[in-house]
Amino acid sequence: MKKSRSPRKDGEYINSLARGLSVLRAFTRRRPELTLSEVATATRLSPAVARRCLNTLFHLGYVGKQGRLFLLRPEVMAFASAYLESMNLEEIARPFLQVVRDRTGDSSSLTVLAHHDILYLMHVSTNRRIRLAAGVGTRFPAYATSMGRVLLAHQSKEIREHYLHTAELKPLTDKTVTSITRLRAILNKARRDGYASVQDELDYGIVSVAVPVLNDTGEVIAAINCSTSTTRIHQRDMIESRLPVLREAAKSIELEVRRYPVLSHSVTP
Repeated sequence: MKKSRSPRKDGEYINSLARGLSVLRAFTRRRPELTLSEVATATRLSPAVARRCLNTLFHLGYVGKQGRLFLLRPEVMAFASAYLESMNLEEIARPFLQVVRDRTGDSSSLTVLAHHDILYLMHVSTNRRIRLAAGVGTRFPAYATSMGRVLLAHQSKEIREHYLHTAELKPLTDKTVTSITRLRAILNKARRDGYASVQDELDYGIVSVAVPVLNDTGEVIAAINCSTSTTRIHQRDMIESRLPVLREAAKSIELEVRRYPVLSHSVTP
């Protein structure tokens, strides 16, 4: 097999654009404001390059400045809004997630795999407060979540193994499974069963169950779940009562995806 060329050595690859995007990604919930040196460290760019990127983003309105600190401006939301609107997610997924929420009383979400994390594209919440808030754009480590395990379980063996050996498998609670051997077995079981369930692994007091959403060729494109407090329901009862509702919703979303295949195209390589 011919070895593929690194995109960074491709004449079509724009390094300055990649650097600018890395600067935007440097800002997180834990790091909403950064100094120039902190941006340079987070992106592994030289201070001079980081300064030029920040200056360009500042003049374009994507980055603001308060004293020595830089921060994102609301204009960056235009990228997310364009994606959500162009994928017709409000029509494809929300009605069915709302049905799940109404029938179960649990919050319900749709996520995709993004590097080592799951990325929330849709979230329908309840009035109940749970410890971990989620919304569009929220990211959690895939290995510790039911949706992440469903998404990983339906990848090729090569992708699963690459994930297990490159992701930072750190304990988020004392219940979090971090053993590669155990996670491999969990993913194999999720693939056979067609669902995954997690309790107290992402955070204490949270139980969830998730199923895959497949395209017309059987490839996984997303996952949907139910999530609630362990004070409301036992994990075993949740699986028994929520699985039929989730599977029905997944089938409905799959039918909508066939009508709007652009979503499937956007999340598969």
